[in-house]
Amino acid sequence: MTGPSSTPRGERPGTCGTRWENVLTSTEVVVPDDTWDDPPPKLNRATRRAIARKQRGTPNSGQSQVTRQ
Repeated sequence: MTGPSSTPRGERPGTCGTRWENVLTSTEVVVPDDTWDDPPPKLNRATRRAIARKQRGTPNSGQSQVTRQ
Protein backbone atom coordinates (compact mmCIF):
# COMPACT_ATOMS: atom_id res chain seq x y z
CA MET A 1 0.00 0.00 0.00
CA THR A 2 1.38 3.39 -0.92
CA GLY A 3 0.92 6.66 0.90
CA PRO A 4 -0.70 9.80 -0.47
CA SER A 5 1.05 11.54 -3.30
CA SER A 6 2.53 14.96 -2.69
CA THR A 7 1.60 16.11 -6.18
CA PRO A 8 -2.01 17.22 -6.56
CA ARG A 9 -4.16 15.63 -9.21
CA GLY A 10 -6.09 17.62 -11.77
CA GLU A 11 -9.86 17.71 -11.97
CA ARG A 12 -11.59 14.71 -13.47
CA PRO A 13 -13.29 15.18 -16.81
CA GLY A 14 -17.06 15.40 -16.59
CA THR A 15 -19.32 12.46 -17.26
CA CYS A 16 -21.08 12.50 -20.60
CA GLY A 17 -24.65 13.76 -20.43
CA THR A 18 -24.42 15.44 -17.02
CA ARG A 19 -24.63 19.17 -16.51
CA TRP A 20 -23.38 21.27 -13.63
CA GLU A 21 -25.57 24.26 -12.96
CA ASN A 22 -24.59 26.60 -10.18
CA VAL A 23 -27.18 28.89 -8.68
CA LEU A 24 -25.75 31.64 -6.49
CA THR A 25 -28.03 32.65 -3.66
CA SER A 26 -27.54 35.02 -0.77
CA THR A 27 -28.69 34.03 2.70
CA GLU A 28 -27.49 37.24 4.34
CA VAL A 29 -30.14 38.96 6.45
CA VAL A 30 -29.69 42.57 7.53
CA VAL A 31 -30.86 43.12 11.10
CA PRO A 32 -31.46 46.72 12.17
CA ASP A 33 -29.24 47.67 15.11
CA ASP A 34 -31.66 49.44 17.43
CA THR A 35 -30.13 48.09 20.66
CA TRP A 36 -27.82 51.09 21.15
CA ASP A 37 -30.48 53.03 23.06
CA ASP A 38 -31.35 50.16 25.42
CA PRO A 39 -30.05 50.43 28.99
CA PRO A 40 -27.06 48.21 29.79
CA PRO A 41 -27.89 44.84 31.39
CA LYS A 42 -28.02 44.69 35.18
CA LEU A 43 -25.07 43.20 37.01
CA ASN A 44 -25.54 39.88 38.74
CA ARG A 45 -25.27 39.50 42.51
CA ALA A 46 -21.70 38.19 42.51
CA THR A 47 -20.49 41.15 40.44
CA ARG A 48 -22.33 43.67 42.62
CA ARG A 49 -20.82 42.14 45.77
CA ALA A 50 -17.31 42.14 44.25
CA ILE A 51 -17.63 45.83 43.37
CA ALA A 52 -18.88 46.67 46.86
CA ARG A 53 -16.05 44.63 48.42
CA LYS A 54 -13.50 46.46 46.27
CA GLN A 55 -14.91 49.85 47.32
CA ARG A 56 -14.84 48.87 51.01
CA GLY A 57 -11.29 47.56 50.73
CA THR A 58 -12.24 44.17 52.15
CA PRO A 59 -10.14 41.30 50.78
CA ASN A 60 -11.81 38.48 48.93
CA SER A 61 -13.12 35.75 51.23
CA GLY A 62 -11.53 33.12 48.99
CA GLN A 63 -8.03 34.47 49.56
CA SER A 64 -6.08 33.50 52.65
CA GLN A 65 -4.61 36.32 54.70
CA VAL A 66 -0.95 35.93 55.61
CA THR A 67 0.12 37.79 58.73
CA ARG A 68 3.76 38.39 59.58
CA GLN A 69 4.93 38.25 63.16
